[in-house]
Amino acid sequence: MRDEMTFVEQVHRDLRDVRWPEPAEIRARARRRSRRTAVLAAVAVLVVVSASAVAVGDRSGQRELSPAASPPRPAAPAARVEIPPAALLQQADLTARSGLQLSEAGLGGTVDVGLSRCASARGSYTRASESWISRSQTVLRPATGGGRPGDTLVVQDLHRMRGDGATRFFEALRAQLPACREWRATRSVHWGDESVTVEDVHRWDVPRRDFAGDESLLLRHSVSATLDQADGQAESGPDMTVVVRVGDLLSVLLLEPASEDEMVRLGRMAAARMCAAANPSC
Repeated sequence: MRDEMTFVEQVHRDLRDVRWPEPAEIRARARRRSRRTAVLAAVAVLVVVSASAVAVGDRSGQRELSPAASPPRPAAPAARVEIPPAALLQQADLTARSGLQLSEAGLGGTVDVGLSRCASARGSYTRASESWISRSQTVLRPATGGGRPGDTLVVQDLHRMRGDGATRFFEALRAQLPACREWRATRSVHWGDESVTVEDVHRWDVPRRDFAGDESLLLRHSVSATLDQADGQAESGPDMTVVVRVGDLLSVLLLEPASEDEMVRLGRMAAARMCAAANPSC
C-alpha cells in the first residue's frame, strides 16, 4: 500500500514540474500542423498525376501529354445572324442614275416570287421554311419636276433562312414552275356601273439559270387579260425577277424595265455582295 502511495505522490510531483503551453501557442502549433498536412497531400497528388502521365507514355511507346495537359481547342466561329447593309446592292452597282434609297431591316417572313397562288391551285404548292431575318431596299430614280420622287428602279429583298431553308426554297420553286407555265385565273372588275369577269392568263418561264451564287434563276412573268371575245386580249409587258442563293442567304431582285443581260449582271453583283455575310461565307 505504501508503495502505491509513493507512486501517486511521484506522479503529482512530476505533473507540477510540467510546463503547459499557453493557448496561443497551442493554436499556432495546430495551424503549422494543418499547413504541413496540406502540403504533403498536394505533393502526393502531384506524384500520382506524374505517374499517370508516365504510364500513358509507357503504354503508347511515345512521350504524350496527359489529357489534363492538352492545349484547349479553339472555339468554333459563331454563325452570322444580322444582315449588314453592305450585303445589299449598292448604288455604284447600278448603271442607271439613281435617287432616293429606302431600306429597312427586321424579322423574316414568307418568301414568295408570285407563284404561290398558281401552285396552290394546281396542287403543287410546297411550303418552304420562312426566313429568319431580312433586309430590303427600294431604289428610286432621280426626282422629277416639282420635287416628286422618281419611279422605282430596283427592289431587293434579302433573307437569311433557317437551316437548309434556302436550298429547300429553290427545290420547291423548281417543282412549281412546270405546273405554272400557263395558269388561268378569273377576277371581277367594275366597268362603269357593271361588274364584269376578267380572265387573266399568267405565263412563267425561266430564260436563264445558274449564273450567280450557289443557285440562281431569272424568272419571267407575263399576264394577258381577256374582257370578252370582241375586245380580245390585253397583254402586259413581262416583269422579271432574279432569285439568288449564297449559303443561307436568299436574294429576290426586281428591276423594271430591264433586259435579261442587265438582270443577270445585277444577280452576279448581288451574289458578290452577299458572300461575306453568308453562312458559310465564300
